[in-house]
Amino acid sequence: MTFFNFVSAVITRFFFILLSLIGVWRVTFVKQDKLYWLLTILYLPLVVEMIFTLKRRKGRDYKWISPAILLFLISIIPSIWILELHHQKNKAKNSETINTKVNFFLVLVSVCCPSINLSECLTQRKNETFAKVVNLCDDAWILALHQIMLILLIVGKWLLPIGVGINRDQLSQLLLMFVGIAADILEFTTETLSKVKDGNSLVYIILSVWTLGMLQFPFHVAVVNSSADDSREGQTASFMQQNRSEIWCIVESILIHDGPFLVVRLVVMIVYKVINQMLVFFTIKNLLVVSLQIYRLYVLVHRYRLPLQQQ
Repeated sequence: MTFFNFVSAVITRFFFILLSLIGVWRVTFVKQDKLYWLLTILYLPLVVEMIFTLKRRKGRDYKWISPAILLFLISIIPSIWILELHHQKNKAKNSETINTKVNFFLVLVSVCCPSINLSECLTQRKNETFAKVVNLCDDAWILALHQIMLILLIVGKWLLPIGVGINRDQLSQLLLMFVGIAADILEFTTETLSKVKDGNSLVYIILSVWTLGMLQFPFHVAVVNSSADDSREGQTASFMQQNRSEIWCIVESILIHDGPFLVVRLVVMIVYKVINQMLVFFTIKNLLVVSLQIYRLYVLVHRYRLPLQQQ
């Protein structure tokens, strides 16, 4: 095992654990219950996996799956669930309105009572705001956790030692796929959850679909299978053997990514009567992707059957 592989494997998992720990800390702070520190047990398997990988596999990842990323998701997703559900229950609080009222009050006091130093009041309030930023910015904390987690998944996969049977070309394709998937997932959670004003059942559905979409990161069957499919091209093989990567991409898109996203957005618009420009745009986008994936499957079947019909 090279020194670079060792450092990459350890540093990546360290940041995974650090972000999971921050998420658990935020949960204990928001819920005001120290029992939530028990969530730290969830990242102990990541430590065990790191020791096993360093000793037995010399830091190298697996071909079809990345256990480090899977265990990282298992450790941080429960914290994000708790924060999102807590935030939805306390959505009525509007810190921006409070800040505006306080600013107006300070200016009014300075006009009516010139003896009061407005700059000192603003400085004192600024210090108080800095001290209470953790209390006032629940939405910002949740969004930051989502963003950092997705960035860390991409960068972490890049830094992790390449798995056996995967070359750098496949890794670059996988990372580009991750960037697109991360952008879609972040937009889905932030845009859809922000439009939900009531209905806990819908929040649970959205978070379940989000969790399902996150499972695309630890598994990378499509890219790994692409080279094997190319090697079989022109040989006598079944339809599944010739198009395994394409079929996996289609199934992944319809059942894990665009399909569930489309269903949730349609439910939000039809059942909960929430309609806006961005929601309509991304609903149409998901519908187009699902339609194109089905059309792609038809093209693959037609291409496979055409030589058989000619024979």
